[in-house]
Amino acid sequence: MADIQNKNVQQNNVGQEQDINQLLQVRREKLAALQEAGKDPFRITKYEVSHHSQEIKDNYDRLEGKTVSIAGRIMQKRIMGKASFCNVQDLQGNIQSYVARDSIGEEPYADFKKYDVGDIVGIKGEVFKTKTGEISVHAAELVLLSKSLQILPEKFHGLTNTDIRYRQRYTDLIMNPDVKDTFVKRSKVLSAIRRYLDEQGFMEVETPMLVANAGGAAARPFETHYNALDEDVKLRISLELYLKRLIVGGMEKVYEIGRVFRNEGLDTRHNPEFTLMELYQAYTDYYGMMDLTENLFRYVAQEVCGTTLVPYAEEMIDLGKPFARLTMTEAVKQYAGVDFDQVPDTEAAKKLADEKGIHYEARHTKGDILNLFFEEFVEEHLIQPTFVMDHPVEVSPLTKRKPDKPDYVERFELFIYGREMCNAYSELNDPIDQRERFKAQEAALAAGDEEANTTDEDFLNALEIGMPPTGGIGYGIDRLVMLLTNSPAIRDVLLFPTMRSLDN
Repeated sequence: MADIQNKNVQQNNVGQEQDINQLLQVRREKLAALQEAGKDPFRITKYEVSHHSQEIKDNYDRLEGKTVSIAGRIMQKRIMGKASFCNVQDLQGNIQSYVARDSIGEEPYADFKKYDVGDIVGIKGEVFKTKTGEISVHAAELVLLSKSLQILPEKFHGLTNTDIRYRQRYTDLIMNPDVKDTFVKRSKVLSAIRRYLDEQGFMEVETPMLVANAGGAAARPFETHYNALDEDVKLRISLELYLKRLIVGGMEKVYEIGRVFRNEGLDTRHNPEFTLMELYQAYTDYYGMMDLTENLFRYVAQEVCGTTLVPYAEEMIDLGKPFARLTMTEAVKQYAGVDFDQVPDTEAAKKLADEKGIHYEARHTKGDILNLFFEEFVEEHLIQPTFVMDHPVEVSPLTKRKPDKPDYVERFELFIYGREMCNAYSELNDPIDQRERFKAQEAALAAGDEEANTTDEDFLNALEIGMPPTGGIGYGIDRLVMLLTNSPAIRDVLLFPTMRSLDN
């Protein structure tokens, strides 16, 4: 019985494939006929668009009876003898057009009847309402601007296969209006960030993507070879070290929004290339960065969403209230029941990790294990905006130590819905201490930590020239967009996420 069912499925698939191939062939035949008749749509180079769909709907009282020209993709067609309707989709949405033979002419109407869903047309005509009250354009002229040779997904079911959606984002944008809305919001997020920082006196800059030393974060870099110089180089994993050089040079407030590249796995929160924003401000510290972050998040949410109360998954995230603040040791004590202020040394920390089932490596010290406890027991509980402060020095090689607690540093991470949203420091500006931190990182690298930093002599030279007290911060732009668009995965907010090749 199962063999018969499988055979029937295979026969159905073959039949569907044959039907599709026939439909595709018909489209090509239609194009050939148009070209033979001197009506090749691909020879048209421009079309004057006066209005978009939503603009017409929003301003109907002013535009009623006026002539407009629109352009977009045919998403529906209803042929009814001498008069027909089509639905055209443009940047702003959809609008109906009434297409009558007596209005556009017999030959153009005959051509229109042969057009397919997916074809791109330009329509010029008067704005009116149908008997059912739908705002429409009464076509006086209709031009085929591009012939679609493929078949769009079935309109009632849309494009739901996530793998195809990510690989063919162009089709996804056509079939799923919410997707387009997400990327419109993404653009607005970036614009709002720039507006806010520009108003605060920050200057936007650009720094190299190809670097000899990929530092500033704990991540494996992508490596490549620069043929012209016969040198191995890396794609940057962070923006930090070059931006700090600019602070040394006297640029007191700088920021950069750009792509960084980390040779790591793919999951709902990670893509190997992603958008990072880093900013640095002279003469402030990590408390100044906390204030800036709260104000920035509220501003962007209000500008993009019209509110500071943002839905995400099953939660309502309140960006309007003051963000919670607690140290990493306080957080671990609260959620894991372990007070690391009372843990005397690394040996005792490892014993606690064994008791709690926390996996660690032989090279890990007390500070590393505190961080592992935080990741295991705390992160998932931090739903509302929470600044987690004062990390151990072992996991913070570029951060200024706390004067009264030198095993810890002036650093915070912002967590929302259990996810790290940004990472900030009172920047280490002591070149002697920084060299020692780099040595510790080199030792970790030699011990097998592939994400450890290596010594950057030019950066150390810059610090020796002298860097003022500085606050710095890095924001994951993609995660902020996920939050403000209620998107569950990073791939949903990347136009073209990294995908495994279909050839593999």
